[in-house]
Amino acid sequence: MASASISTSSFSSKSTTFFIFVCIMFLSVSVAESVPVNETRFKPLEELKNRRVRAHLKKINKPSVKTIQEPLYERPKGHNSSDEILERIQLWTESNEFCPDGTIPIRRTTEKDILRANSLKRFGRKIRRVRRDTMNGGHEHAVGFVNGNRYYGAKANMNVWSPRVTEPYEFSLSQLWVISGSFGHDLNTIEAGWQVSPELYGDGYPRFFTYWTTDAYQETGCYNLLCSGFVQTNNRIAIGAAIYPRSSYKGRQFDIGVMIWKDPKHGHWWLQFGSGMLIGYWPSFLFSHLQKHASMIQFGGEIVNSRSRGHHTYTQMGSGHFASEGYGKAAYFRNLQVVDWGNSLVPLSNPHLLADHPNCYSIKAGKNNVWGNYIYYGGPGRNGGCP
Repeated sequence: MASASISTSSFSSKSTTFFIFVCIMFLSVSVAESVPVNETRFKPLEELKNRRVRAHLKKINKPSVKTIQEPLYERPKGHNSSDEILERIQLWTESNEFCPDGTIPIRRTTEKDILRANSLKRFGRKIRRVRRDTMNGGHEHAVGFVNGNRYYGAKANMNVWSPRVTEPYEFSLSQLWVISGSFGHDLNTIEAGWQVSPELYGDGYPRFFTYWTTDAYQETGCYNLLCSGFVQTNNRIAIGAAIYPRSSYKGRQFDIGVMIWKDPKHGHWWLQFGSGMLIGYWPSFLFSHLQKHASMIQFGGEIVNSRSRGHHTYTQMGSGHFASEGYGKAAYFRNLQVVDWGNSLVPLSNPHLLADHPNCYSIKAGKNNVWGNYIYYGGPGRNGGCP
């Protein structure tokens, strides 16, 4: 096993405002470090806490690593992958410095990152949600979805905003979900998109993110590369990096492409970002139900409403404006597609629409010859109709 190599290359001052990197080999294989009870029984509680935080940081930032060969894969039919364009959609790439071949960029986790979470166990994980069709744990959604069939992936373009998040333990995100199992203890999900999470990143910038779970957010899975699972193979895109540029109200609209699909050859779930950039894959063995196929696909937004002040949060979803305002004002997903049993991309037809609290965050769907199937979604949170 080789040690992780730390990149000491300098970055532009603008880039380092948002990102500190280490470059490691393709696959992190780490063993959780624990503090022996007999060594800490008489230690002060604060010292024990600090030791555990440092041990967790060591595991995340300097894991044992091994190189792997990227497995063969087959992209869905109907996808044009002839040209993989390195777009300037992440601030750190403005320095024109990338990790060497055989390594990947990883956002360096700091002690402050961990201490912002309520607990070490919670760090890098979503608060558990029991059901998708009710508000639970403060999570609210405005999504378009399809179910009742077998799905092998999804693709869409989503525009990027900087929604306001008003409480430290809240977040606002826009993503696509690949789902299987029941909304109980055996829920399997794969998720990717952009999010604003002050707790996780310490700022209010929209960042490219991934998530997965195989037991309804209880014990398995995490954001980005904060636990073993997702295998990144791309050295030019950093998961967790700030996205730039962003959309502006009544101004320029900027969107990113995301595709997740199940490779028919090996069964792994692959992630593509931007214009054909393969990021990596979730191995099939991580999952139970998703070893076969997905039973639901969702597109849209999610926020956490903590009600910490006794009323609905002011946290925004999408642009912070309702779906009815339309282009240039509301957030959107366009070119909604799913991957069918024949590994072909097909348009999403007649999506179901669900807004947990439509006076806070709304959604509407449409179709035209340029965008195909699309949705507008989002809202301001607390307002006259959303107490």
